[in-house]
Amino acid sequence: MNKTVLLLTLLLAPLPALAQGVLAQGVLPTLPDALTPTVGIVTPPPPDPYGSWTFNYENDTLGGTDQNYTSGLQLAWRSPSAELPGPLRWLNEQATRLLGPGQVRWGAGLAQAIYTPSDTQRRNPDPRDRPYAGHLYGALVLQRDTGFALSTLEIQAGVVGPAALGEFVQNSVHEAIRVDTTQGWDSQLKDEFALNVVFERTRRTAPLEIGGLQADLLPSFTVALGNVATYAGAGLAMRVGQGLDADFGAPRIRPALVGSAFFQPREAFGWYGFIGGQGRAVARDIFLDGNTWRDGGPSVDKRPLVADVTAGLVVHYRGLRVAYSHVWRTEEFYGQRGGLQSFGSVGFTARF
Repeated sequence: MNKTVLLLTLLLAPLPALAQGVLAQGVLPTLPDALTPTVGIVTPPPPDPYGSWTFNYENDTLGGTDQNYTSGLQLAWRSPSAELPGPLRWLNEQATRLLGPGQVRWGAGLAQAIYTPSDTQRRNPDPRDRPYAGHLYGALVLQRDTGFALSTLEIQAGVVGPAALGEFVQNSVHEAIRVDTTQGWDSQLKDEFALNVVFERTRRTAPLEIGGLQADLLPSFTVALGNVATYAGAGLAMRVGQGLDADFGAPRIRPALVGSAFFQPREAFGWYGFIGGQGRAVARDIFLDGNTWRDGGPSVDKRPLVADVTAGLVVHYRGLRVAYSHVWRTEEFYGQRGGLQSFGSVGFTARF
């Protein structure tokens, strides 16, 4: 059994049994009588007059590497639960059947992701390794929150290629911290307009209360369509802590389990630790398949199935939330060096 399969087996083996108990009965599996819990009821969120700003920083140096998905930055805004601006009302009406009922929020974001091969000192990169690529995009988001489910429609538009400023950002940071700059960016993917549409639904089970702690599960599924990424994913996260109804998980950058860029606390202080996983069936990945409309550019033979395992901690106090996630990702293309990729993600959210 290789390391990838072993890690996924050890970390995810308990989750199906928990999911079966929660989804079939609405609670976690039965505990011994001495620990019999009180099961909380998930109630619809009250009106929220505050919006949320979230900043995410992801980097593989937090996992001790410098390759593959090497850096991600994201700034996201989520509105209060108020009436939508005029231009978004039409889109919201069209998406009602897809999103279903719930408290309505809209959002916007700006993000950049950077990808490099394993050897960043070669001016002529290994053609069997991942191509250099940058992705810069803006996002428009509509969300419906029922208290037990969060439905999200996200439209991303931007650019892949030199105009995404991957080389500029990476090498500027390397120069600032006085490490070797990356040499192979001349071979990166060419400029291409990038458009993706993502739909995601995350459920939140009623919390299981044991003493002063709560536990719940967050099952989710995701579908993405576009020239950047086309995939279907399913995930499950387990959380243990206090004040779990404040959000739907730690904020992240797609294609990961993204949680929620907003939070709405019912209490002044809350926290939770979590562990989860997501599997994706990938039909299209421009960062591995290469440019959509050009032949002969850099590309590799991608793997159709990819999995993430994530663990971390979230703490929120009044209007501030801090989250750390650590991610282990399986190989994304045939011949990938190093096996599992490891990287960290830090998220800061403030309510205004």
